[in-house]
Amino acid sequence: MNNIIIENGTKGEEKLGRISTVGKNSYGILFMGEEIPARLKGRFYEEDSEAFPVVGDYVKFMYNSRGDSLILSVCERKSFLQRPDQAKTGVMQYMAANVDYLFIVTSLNEDYNYNRIARYASIAIQGGAAPVVILTKSDLCTNVGRYLREVGQISDKVRVHAISARYGIGLDELKEYMTPGTTICLMGSSGVGKSTLINSLTGEDIMKTSAVREDDDKGRHTTTYRKLIELSNGITVIDTPGMREVGMANVQDGIDETFSDIVELESRCRFSNCRHDTEPGCAVKAALESGELSAKRYELYKSLGRENTNNHAMKKEISRWAKAYKKRWQYADPKTKRV
Repeated sequence: MNNIIIENGTKGEEKLGRISTVGKNSYGILFMGEEIPARLKGRFYEEDSEAFPVVGDYVKFMYNSRGDSLILSVCERKSFLQRPDQAKTGVMQYMAANVDYLFIVTSLNEDYNYNRIARYASIAIQGGAAPVVILTKSDLCTNVGRYLREVGQISDKVRVHAISARYGIGLDELKEYMTPGTTICLMGSSGVGKSTLINSLTGEDIMKTSAVREDDDKGRHTTTYRKLIELSNGITVIDTPGMREVGMANVQDGIDETFSDIVELESRCRFSNCRHDTEPGCAVKAALESGELSAKRYELYKSLGRENTNNHAMKKEISRWAKAYKKRWQYADPKTKRV
């Protein structure tokens, strides 16, 4: 997708752009350096919600310079990040598409949460993006090495850096990700320094920042919706609202890859249906007893797996209900609303 060429457009021509914002019934398309308003073609409402455009999607659209352009189709995605919507049990929230690196930003203060970082990493791996953990405000931490080691043990697919945007510490390590054509999505809680990080890396004051509240060490919400920004150096950034809770659903592959060492241990158990409890020849139990596998990491693996299974089952049930409801009204009399 990085080498797509977007040409000048005139009214009535089919063009290619990239979704920069998503509203309730409206979209913004980044086209020729400008954001233009757009709406969906009617057929989208007849398909599964996963077909709807999300921030980062490349779309084909009918250009209209005097009003809303019409989105015709979504191009094939190379990555797709999603999570359960905490307010709607079992319903997936589609977050971003065509992301190369997911910057999981967390500050080295009360915001730091090992479990949350592992959840973000699983979402990234499942969705096809590379997880990069950015530990901010390292100047306020007296034991940075401990956190670097702990996060590094989550998965061999996770990279981790400790930085201080305030003093410029560790920023040079991030330059390898800042190459033209790359898309970076930032996720993390409010006040962890996502906007400050981007401003520091680009040398431009392009992202609005807010101060951290002194009484509870938490930040104010600055970004209230997902937004794609194309920088002058050819890098694309997707900023997201702060999220303190991250659910799991439909990400078993991501969990398995994040905890690939435990999956490999399970394959070495004597019995294929081993519950890793009282069975003889259990490789997982042996690894726990020897210290090769930490109990904390194993409990997290089991917890995420259970949550993913339960949420995914609920999502499938809700989808079944929705399809049945939609099919019923498809054949209903428009006047009486009866089938």
